[in-house]
Amino acid sequence: MVKTFIGWIWRKLWWAWYLAIILVVCYTRECLRKKAIWDVVAVFMDSLTPKFYIALTATSSFISALIMILEWIYFQKYGVSFIEQFSLNYISPWIGGGNDNNQQVPECKVWRNPLGLFRGAEYSRYHNFTKREPLTFYDMNLSAQDHQAFFICDADNGKPDYEIMQAAWRERVPAARVKAAHLALEKNADCVTALIMLAEEEAPTMLKVEKILRKALKLAEANYKKTQKSHHLDSNIEMQHRRDLNVLIYIKRRIAMCCRKLRKLKEAVKMFRDLSKEMPPIMNILNVHENLIEVLLETQSYADVQSVLAKYDDINLPKSAVICYTSALLKIRVIADNYLITCRYNVGNTLKKGLTQAEEVALEAIHRAVEFNPHVPKYLLEMKSYIFPPEHILKRGDSEAVAYAFFHLAHWKRIKGALAVLNVTWESAFNQIPYPLEKGYLFHPYPTCTELADRELLPTYHKVSVFPKKDLPFFIHFTAGLSSFSALLALLIYLHPQFTGNLVYIICMWIIVPVNYCLDRLETMLPNNVMDILSNI
Repeated sequence: MVKTFIGWIWRKLWWAWYLAIILVVCYTRECLRKKAIWDVVAVFMDSLTPKFYIALTATSSFISALIMILEWIYFQKYGVSFIEQFSLNYISPWIGGGNDNNQQVPECKVWRNPLGLFRGAEYSRYHNFTKREPLTFYDMNLSAQDHQAFFICDADNGKPDYEIMQAAWRERVPAARVKAAHLALEKNADCVTALIMLAEEEAPTMLKVEKILRKALKLAEANYKKTQKSHHLDSNIEMQHRRDLNVLIYIKRRIAMCCRKLRKLKEAVKMFRDLSKEMPPIMNILNVHENLIEVLLETQSYADVQSVLAKYDDINLPKSAVICYTSALLKIRVIADNYLITCRYNVGNTLKKGLTQAEEVALEAIHRAVEFNPHVPKYLLEMKSYIFPPEHILKRGDSEAVAYAFFHLAHWKRIKGALAVLNVTWESAFNQIPYPLEKGYLFHPYPTCTELADRELLPTYHKVSVFPKKDLPFFIHFTAGLSSFSALLALLIYLHPQFTGNLVYIICMWIIVPVNYCLDRLETMLPNNVMDILSNI
């Protein structure tokens, strides 16, 4: 009840506080004008020695410096100000505040990269050429967990080939995994998951990968049809049927990606369209629509890309850099030939004066994309070099930006003027977001956990992008200024007590003069017996 009452006063009767202050000033204005009071204060102040002021200011400087150090340590560890967090969590609710902070910030969830490369045909070749590991152990461990979830079920217990593959997916050494896959094929020549592993990790070229996956596809379709007829009769067969469906979809998707890499674009588009119509749970992880968007951009079928975006660019669906930046690219394409935008649009002008409606729409799309993932523009503009994308990405993180730029930079370069428009507009997006790490304009506030997750996903030789940079909290600046000011004042009092006293007296007089002026103006407007009149009422 007390909490509700205090909140009600704060929200509804805020004017009562100002009225109370005015009445107190009116009631005490005669007392404030009595010279005797100020004489007593002056005598008391004169009786204090400079040592007292030195001790006072030195203590104030020490305490404020200690608070600043503790705030800095807390900020470095948690990324937020302790004083601000304490005020928002414990003090603000008691006075009816904090309603604007009810929006929950999503957790840093790691997603499987829809455009992931093949370890044998691409990652291994990169490693052999550069002697650098393109994948981290954390990333490969996540892939192992995905493969176990896709390709293993409890109904496989007792089958030698599948038991070998269960251990193979958990192996850390690539040679051991490939050796286990060959051993499983010796046990069972029709072991589909063993063929998948050989295509992923042993095949040296994309042609060889496609050949192995085509063979695995025939076996996967036969297994799926076999369990489809009787999956409703037994729980074990039901688990096998779900596993066979996951294997079938996975193989089709990887074959479609092979077709994309081998320039069989029409076949790739058809396969991705067919897969996007599937509804099993695995489709929520694979995000096949992003593969479809990338292939359609390669074929320059921009109308088809727009139709796909209209289906997936919904406010209730999770966004991605592919969706946001592709939407911006299509809108930039309409205005890319008009180079007047680079002359008429001022980066610091958020009012967008003199722009056409199409240009305003394009700029809003750029701002939306930059707010979602601010790391992408530097890669697209080649201000920062990118690397081979990881097998898992963090949405709104640097890993997603690397993966997007790796596959989509060519599409931006193909549209003349698109990168020029992006170059002059992307930085102005932050004018709409005062504090990107704390507030959001179109999306949730930018998560602070992306840097730690990206460092786990990306190799050590890649410098992780942490833009937008974290702003120091207000209280660190405030305590630093207070500590410096009080320390300087203590030093001045110690060295030049008379001069410092005169300086402080002049500053106090500058403050008192406006107060006296306001009191004089207030006295002319209000009668002397205002308190008597109010008491009679």
